[in-house]
Amino acid sequence: MNSADYIIIGAGSAGCALAYRLSGDGKNTVLVIEHGGTDAGPFIQMPAALSYPMNMPHYDWGFSSQPEPHLGNRRLVTPRGKVIGGSSSINGMVYVRGHARDFDHWAESGATGWGYGDVLPYFKRMEHWHCGGHGGDADWRGTDGPLHVTRGARKNPLFQAFVTAGQQAGYPVTDDYNGAQQEGFGPMEQTVWQGRRWSAANAYLRPALKRPNVTLIRALARKIVIKGGRAVGVEVSRGGKVEVLGANREVIVAASSINSPKLLMLSGIGPAVHLAEHGVDLVADRPGVGRNLQDHLEVYIQMASLQPITLYKHWNLFSKALIGAQWLFTKTGLGTSNQFESAAFIRSAAGVDYPDIQYHFIPIAIRYDGKAAAEGHGFQAHVGPMRSPSRGAVTLASNDPNLAPEIRFNYMSHDKDWQDFRQAIRLTREIFAQPAFTPFAGKEIQPGVVAQSDEALDDFVRAHAESAFHPCGTCKMGAADDKMAVVDPECKVIGVKGLRVADSSIFPRITNGNLNGPSIMVGEKASDHILGLAPLARSNAKPWINPDWRRRQR
Repeated sequence: MNSADYIIIGAGSAGCALAYRLSGDGKNTVLVIEHGGTDAGPFIQMPAALSYPMNMPHYDWGFSSQPEPHLGNRRLVTPRGKVIGGSSSINGMVYVRGHARDFDHWAESGATGWGYGDVLPYFKRMEHWHCGGHGGDADWRGTDGPLHVTRGARKNPLFQAFVTAGQQAGYPVTDDYNGAQQEGFGPMEQTVWQGRRWSAANAYLRPALKRPNVTLIRALARKIVIKGGRAVGVEVSRGGKVEVLGANREVIVAASSINSPKLLMLSGIGPAVHLAEHGVDLVADRPGVGRNLQDHLEVYIQMASLQPITLYKHWNLFSKALIGAQWLFTKTGLGTSNQFESAAFIRSAAGVDYPDIQYHFIPIAIRYDGKAAAEGHGFQAHVGPMRSPSRGAVTLASNDPNLAPEIRFNYMSHDKDWQDFRQAIRLTREIFAQPAFTPFAGKEIQPGVVAQSDEALDDFVRAHAESAFHPCGTCKMGAADDKMAVVDPECKVIGVKGLRVADSSIFPRITNGNLNGPSIMVGEKASDHILGLAPLARSNAKPWINPDWRRRQR
């Protein structure tokens, strides 16, 4: 099939959802273009193996930032999935919707119809939530959608110690941070089902491909073909040849917050001066394309464990082989969890509008690349601020579609970034000092007790802060008269007909927590706009937001 009603560029989190919904009634033909290959194999499908695929060139685009001047000129890796399922096939499988105020801010900033009451019905439509017996409120959650959402068993006592310590430090406890109350300490949710990673490919794309009106094409999208101000197809390279695939109705770009702006700029949509510098003919002068780049940074606060109960006892080839074999043959055991089973969202200080710090807790001292930081038992909290004021950009390095763009996050470029990280580290130390951790917490591995002053903590952040892999915002959604907006509230590219963008690049501002859930929601909601359907009925549910809540001062 060399033409279709709809062409979707990118089989990632949003693109898979789009393929499933746009093809649902059988009336529309859909082509999905994906440069990556299959997600088959244990490195992707086994949840505990999550550190492998994001470090494998076969599955990852291999992006990294330009030298970051405020982080010692380090280049930070920026993994993006080059595989069906996109980044949902290489991520940590953590499921977070975001806070209600995040989406209300979207609406207030010009993304009309994307407030919390508008998006909540789409979160419910996409979810198959299996946690009703463990707390939370089923009125806030969906129970028959394609995306399975579960929780780990939390058998290790350190998971409960983390929650209890948070309560002892004066923070609330929440049974369901994706429900009425994000704020507090509680269980973390994951996109894992029956022992396997439940990516967007498993949830949406595979069911869609069983329909005769959906075709997956393995190819590299080179540019969008635009004639008379309208997108009419996509130029791709496959099998060593360049060809054009025709779009009878629309082209939808869902290629990630890195590749979506790159593709728009290669197609002549972007800042006029920048495109001229690279010899790209201008189609629409949209200065916001590639701008507004945001991400979450985090550091790992690591503690030695006084008891040999951490995952370190499995950190050897023999134990890993046993865990892998158990998973392979029975889909049970430690291999079935991402090991992020407790979490928290807290406010950094009194007067903060809503939570601005996120925690992932894991019972081992380790890095995302799978390298243990200490030879021995330990545990750690991943902690970072949620709403950095720093902004970066994705720009063209060349007009060659085979070359990666240049990525500049401009991390830690505001004084507030440094203040927020110092506070986050000090609050984490306070949590680990609570009685719940007395039987478990030994010495502080990092930053280490010698790092107490502002200057010492800044040095630690400068040397050790890592991306949480949540880039977004580079094709911002907003009002048509917003010069920096790239798409309108129906995801239409402003100034070009028949073209939309629907992925994390359209976020006006980054959401609280991990971005896979909101990215899938964008695909769900965009599909209704594309099909001309009435939006799902707005929810009147009122989330728990208590502006008078104060952390107990110790």
